[in-house]
Amino acid sequence: MRRAAGGAPARAAERRSKLKIVHVITRLILGGAQENTILSAREAARRGHRVVLLAGPPDGPEGSLLEAARAEPFRTVLVPALCRAVNPYRDLVAYADLLKHFRDLRPDVVHTHSSKAGILGRRAARQAGVPCIVHTIHGLAFDRYAGPIARRLYRAAERRAAAWSDRLIAVSGRTADRAAEAGLAPRDRIAVIYSGIETERFAGASPEREAVRARWGAGPETFVFVKLARLHHLKGHRYVLAAFAEVARQYPAVLLVLLGEGILRPQLEAQARQLGIAGRVRFEGLVPPEDVPAALWAADAVVHAGLREGLARALIQAGLCGRPVIAYDIGGAAEVVEDGVNGWLLAAPAARAGLDAASRPLAAAMRRMAADPGAARRMGGRWPPEVLARFDYRVMAERILEVYAEVRGSGGAAGTEGTSR
Repeated sequence: MRRAAGGAPARAAERRSKLKIVHVITRLILGGAQENTILSAREAARRGHRVVLLAGPPDGPEGSLLEAARAEPFRTVLVPALCRAVNPYRDLVAYADLLKHFRDLRPDVVHTHSSKAGILGRRAARQAGVPCIVHTIHGLAFDRYAGPIARRLYRAAERRAAAWSDRLIAVSGRTADRAAEAGLAPRDRIAVIYSGIETERFAGASPEREAVRARWGAGPETFVFVKLARLHHLKGHRYVLAAFAEVARQYPAVLLVLLGEGILRPQLEAQARQLGIAGRVRFEGLVPPEDVPAALWAADAVVHAGLREGLARALIQAGLCGRPVIAYDIGGAAEVVEDGVNGWLLAAPAARAGLDAASRPLAAAMRRMAADPGAARRMGGRWPPEVLARFDYRVMAERILEVYAEVRGSGGAAGTEGTSR
């Protein structure tokens, strides 16, 4: 972790200066990290900073936020070779492309997101002499669900990339603690900034509840579970389907709605058929961000069950709609969900747990809610307003700009003079 010394007057001056900021993310698919990045870039641009977003193509079935980004008041540029999978040739091309962009743009700040863009982007930014390099940890790749060799490689790569950084940002306190424990940086060099959400959009969607439920075929007595996540590995869909099958056998008036698209859709649809619940599960496919609030208002409970998260935005979005949640106690989930108060927080299954063992606690929690809809509604009304307020996108944007100012006010490790080019 790069370090430097400085003082408050310099930091105050930096807050007043206008910066050239470049954000870098691997893919602009429909996802929480991508929404976070677009909001960060948009709010910096609205405050008068010059912002460019560099991103790889949104390849795959998970949807695209590319056009949404291009409609914002900053410039979005594709880096064609930047992709999620490890590919030595493409990674080298992407690195060279990022390096050229940084040398041409001469930014004051490079802010990277996601593992691949974080490693390539920070190395290229250092090579280009960028004076302030910041990285947001949206999730840690070296968790227990990766193999031992992959964990060691990811940890080593992230440690190396952290050495090219002036500051790390984590989307939850627990993520920051784990990053420090893994040796990425001292804990006091990792800022915790919760992921920003356009909170007002969720408050205004409640009148759409009945229309959405009618489209799903849910009657007044139907208890609707919703899961919002791309259909991808480590999002826990197969556990949720197995758990729901147990609940559906006992309670006929239940429905599971899966919001999202991804590579696992054929397998998950096959699993639903094998479990005999195909008629009780709706695969809604891609849901544009503007339609998410109404979909969550239409739910009676939100089941997340992701296995690798910094802090799942779906939990906060559920809270903004007054919905109880069921989630695994991973990442920052315990920072927003109090077990038995506004939802049920479950121990995550072991990496090699069988489907039955992994789904049993989920089934028990879902059964509790389906058995007593009134209790579920009361749980949904117990989200602390002060917790939800932490996730306002304007709060996030201001805190990120403060991090930039702190780093630049202290000179950055490269010893910049703290003036915008």
